[in-house]
Amino acid sequence: MKKIYFIVPFLFCLANHSLAQEINKDSVKQEKSILDSLFLAETEEVQSTEKPKVLHAEPLYIDLIRDLGARKGEKEWNIGMGMTDKRGFDEFEALIEYEWAVIDRLGLEIELPATFYSGRSSLPPNVEKPSNRLESLKLATQWSFLVSEKAKTTLALGYLHEFKLADLNQWGEENLYKGNVFNPFFVAAKRWGRNFHTLIYTGPKITQVFEGTTEARFDINTNFHYMLSGTRNFVGIEINKEIQNGQMTAVLRPQMRVGFAENFLIGIVSGIPINRETQGLSSFVRIIYEPH
Repeated sequence: MKKIYFIVPFLFCLANHSLAQEINKDSVKQEKSILDSLFLAETEEVQSTEKPKVLHAEPLYIDLIRDLGARKGEKEWNIGMGMTDKRGFDEFEALIEYEWAVIDRLGLEIELPATFYSGRSSLPPNVEKPSNRLESLKLATQWSFLVSEKAKTTLALGYLHEFKLADLNQWGEENLYKGNVFNPFFVAAKRWGRNFHTLIYTGPKITQVFEGTTEARFDINTNFHYMLSGTRNFVGIEINKEIQNGQMTAVLRPQMRVGFAENFLIGIVSGIPINRETQGLSSFVRIIYEPH
């Protein structure tokens, strides 16, 4: 009998503890749901003078020209820095870009990318270290022609043009302007529920160098992201694939984005090449600032 008196209170306490845990889990789940709803509403809620917009996670390495479904007046500064092991020397890249929406759903971008190289003690005989250079002047535009709130999907067309520039050590010795890169592209993005995001960015890239050859390739960039509840933070992977002369190369880019303020974010990217004959691992950091 004494055992029963002991067991009954114990079971009662255990049941109360389990019930409290379930209530706590439900409270956390409800709080996350409320945060998600408020955050999505902040981005997607349509004012009387605004067009609909769907929130999508934007890749960090090959980024978009402007948010999909961008609204007039949105703008953003980006600074990027990265390093790649090129099997004999290190490649350092840097960029600065400014993007803005001139009208609803139409974004423009201007970017200056630069590349610098650091040789090691001894290069393989078949490897030559390239010269440092301001790569090009990039001008781009992107138009979101379909925004579906019901399907949580956005489709966009864009065009990026690069004015290729001569190596830094050849400035003043030859023409500064040495060629063009023509890059029309298509973007399709969909959000699944509140947290999961997929996006594809694809198109041909034609490089024409004056007094040289013309090269063509096709890029297919696929993206999968999970955005944390009630924030702009996400984790995911960007897969950059290039098809040239019937051969495909690919780089896996695990990434994360963290917001430190309402208009200030940092993205961190790692690069893992599938074909490792010509390059090794890489890293990239993108600093994002959105003026109010």
